[in-house]
Amino acid sequence: MKMKPILLAVAVSLALSACNDRKVTLMETRELLNHLDDPNFVIIDTRQDSLYNGFKEKNATRGGHIKGAIQFSCDWLEHIQPEKFDSFATGKGITKEKHLVFYDSNPENLDCVTAEFAARGYKVSRFNDFLSYANAGYPLESFANFQYSVSPQWVNAALKGEKPETLDNEKVMLFEVSWGDLEHAKAYTQHIVGAYHFNTDWVENAPVWNLSAPDVIEKNLLANGITKDKTVILYSDNQLAAYRIFWALKWAGVEDVRVLNGNLATWLDAGLPTETKINLPQPEKDFGTTIPANPQIDIATPQQAMNAQKAGLKLISNRAWDEYTGKVSGYDYILGKGEPQGAIWGFAGTDSSNMADYYDPDNTLRNPNEIFALWQTQGIHKGDK
Repeated sequence: MKMKPILLAVAVSLALSACNDRKVTLMETRELLNHLDDPNFVIIDTRQDSLYNGFKEKNATRGGHIKGAIQFSCDWLEHIQPEKFDSFATGKGITKEKHLVFYDSNPENLDCVTAEFAARGYKVSRFNDFLSYANAGYPLESFANFQYSVSPQWVNAALKGEKPETLDNEKVMLFEVSWGDLEHAKAYTQHIVGAYHFNTDWVENAPVWNLSAPDVIEKNLLANGITKDKTVILYSDNQLAAYRIFWALKWAGVEDVRVLNGNLATWLDAGLPTETKINLPQPEKDFGTTIPANPQIDIATPQQAMNAQKAGLKLISNRAWDEYTGKVSGYDYILGKGEPQGAIWGFAGTDSSNMADYYDPDNTLRNPNEIFALWQTQGIHKGDK
């Protein structure tokens, strides 16, 4: 009999824990409340990102996570090398000296993570009453604009014509984002059911792939059915593409843009359907506003960047370290190396094609608190421009 990976991990961990003195204890609400601000306790949310960020659980009156809670998902375990587990945990503030309290509304996820940590000798408790906690008005935290990053389940509900939380629009379009027309778009050969292809050439152009002229972008968006009042959901195998187009559409004036947290693999892991047929959108005639509707989110020229820096703007480089330090340019069409004077390194990935520093082990986006923590090490703080 073939076991699901999560169940297999739980079984192995439980077997290991039988040889370990550490037991998983149960923590009640009152005790949890007493330790919310206790530096010797670490509260850990094992739910999916969207729930941690701010979306509501089913039957919950409020969304978000318990005050001060960090994240650790069962889905990460298969991506963390066993010999690096403790160092990875330490990087999140999880050590064997501290008392760990895990919570989740899914008992299977909670079993998975608590068993793993207990088997490794950590002091572990579990809190089973999160829904009651959320509905009782106890301290929760969530992030501004959490609705931009959506789960596979949210996308699936939206495509079915349902109204998942934060969606109040019947006009919904889903796009797989990658370079090239349909003939060259390899990532579109298998796609989420109902998805259209978004060619990144619709909004950028050679030789350096900056934004195209507004009239060109408007023409391309209208030809592919995109207007300012439609909800546009994006995903891409390399998430950089989806986030770049998210920014471009917000710049243009699309009012409601979402990004699937993860990629097609995340969708498949959720057990949701795909197809191979080509879907062609119906063109539109009127975008609904003048492009760009939000020009303030783009610094279009080097001189504008320099002037903004003089006025106190922090210019952040989200390029690989070798690009930032001038070892490589990162692009075959850019001969120069290095960064604009005064640019601050804001973390990235191993090369120009990834942003690994911003991803969890399962290739979903890290939560804002962890990203803020990275930036703080570089002198970038909330409130900075």
